[in-house]
Amino acid sequence: MQKNVLILDFGSQYTQLIARRVRELNIYCEIVPFNKIPDDISSFKAVILSGSPFSVRAEDAPHPDLSKIRGKLPILAVCYGAQYFAHFHGGKVEASETREYGRANLSVIKDAEPLFEGIMENSQVWMSHSDTIKELPTNSVRIASTTDVLNAAYRIEGEQTFAIQFHPEVYHSTDGKQLLENFLVKIADVAQTWTPGKFVDLTVAELKEKIGDDKVVLGLSGGVDSSVAAVLLHKAIGKNLYCIFVNNGLLRKGEFESVLDQYKDMGLNVKGVDASARFLDALAGISDPEEKRKAIGNAFIEVFDDEAHQITDVTYLAQGTIYPDVIESVSVNGGPSATIKSHHNVGGLPDFMKLKIVEPLKMLFKDEVRRVGAEMGIDDELLGRHPFPGPGLAIRILGDITAEKVRILQEVDHIFIQGLRDWMLYDKVWQAGAILLPVSSVGVMGDERTYEKVVALRAVESTDGMTADWVNLPYEFLQKTSNTIINRVKGVNRVVYDISSKPPATIEWE
Repeated sequence: MQKNVLILDFGSQYTQLIARRVRELNIYCEIVPFNKIPDDISSFKAVILSGSPFSVRAEDAPHPDLSKIRGKLPILAVCYGAQYFAHFHGGKVEASETREYGRANLSVIKDAEPLFEGIMENSQVWMSHSDTIKELPTNSVRIASTTDVLNAAYRIEGEQTFAIQFHPEVYHSTDGKQLLENFLVKIADVAQTWTPGKFVDLTVAELKEKIGDDKVVLGLSGGVDSSVAAVLLHKAIGKNLYCIFVNNGLLRKGEFESVLDQYKDMGLNVKGVDASARFLDALAGISDPEEKRKAIGNAFIEVFDDEAHQITDVTYLAQGTIYPDVIESVSVNGGPSATIKSHHNVGGLPDFMKLKIVEPLKMLFKDEVRRVGAEMGIDDELLGRHPFPGPGLAIRILGDITAEKVRILQEVDHIFIQGLRDWMLYDKVWQAGAILLPVSSVGVMGDERTYEKVVALRAVESTDGMTADWVNLPYEFLQKTSNTIINRVKGVNRVVYDISSKPPATIEWE
């Protein structure tokens, strides 16, 4: 795989967005923790240092050795990265008199600076720091300022090191993409060759070389990730791919049957396994979300082990892991990019399973997975499906899991999702679902007092799931949906709508 750009993560909540913006420029990049710089950096053409929740003035501030990078590769230091160079290389960083957070405008841009080519004064940028650079590092030249931040950007003479105290990766920085393109394409001379077609060609070739004539078993979920992974593997190894679609009893209403029908025309070797009772038994009495994930993961492993033993000489277990799964499961020194939740498809397998793991999508964001799927001719309806969590409805039922709670949530979810389709809203929403809350509320139906369940509806818009905003669904739609749910779903007497964004909330409630 090409490794054009290295992003060093210092724990910023925005690090993943840097990677997204770089990929949008058709440039491949990888994120690694600041303290795990690869020994061999010969394949990289540029380095970006992320922001961080830490202060460079703190005793425990991240302080990596950049000697094998600095002066050898072009560097763009963002926020903490800019303060890092100042603090440790002859400049001065102090606490700001007022916290510099939010929108600002570039009031001064030095003429003929390649980093700001095509960017005009008054361009909006996004600040997010409580420290500020009072004195520039040795041999530095100021190249941009805002009204409140004198040293908003600088470069170090004699090397291709550039530093900015704002975040070009967020949409609030209106010319952020242009700045990143200036750095990567015009300064670092990185080729813009990262395309879906290129990924397919490279990945199929790598899978053929890695797997050879070995057999692979893959767990299909009916979602975009596992389906694209299956088609990629099918291109590489054909009949040696064995797909298993497991009904864990936590799928949406009618999903097991409809997904199996959907796969019939894709040329894949798919076997449906109904293990719903097994999963519900494994979840009995468990309320903690992490424990639920572990129980589901263990049950999946047991089911796959049983099925794999029915196929002779299976060597690999394939998974539809994508890059956000990997990122959210890796801690970076305790910062906001620290582990948010475990993922059932990230990590190793128990020794008894004796299978190697293959993850053809693990370096792709969700929107990239969809583009790769389109490149391979996968049906638009499948590619347009909303993401659905691996643990299924188990993490949308807060508290313990019972068959009755699953029934209630399946009915509620079906009404909500079908309503979005009927109102032509489904494709305008990135992900939607219902959550069964562990509370009951007083209600009145007819002349009788009720004390029944509360459900929350959630609909968000996003590009890759790393950040998300709640969708302002029409009041008329919400009113009709609420009435339909309460009238049709026995056990529910109250419906609420979640208007939280990510961050600070997550898309799923558990």
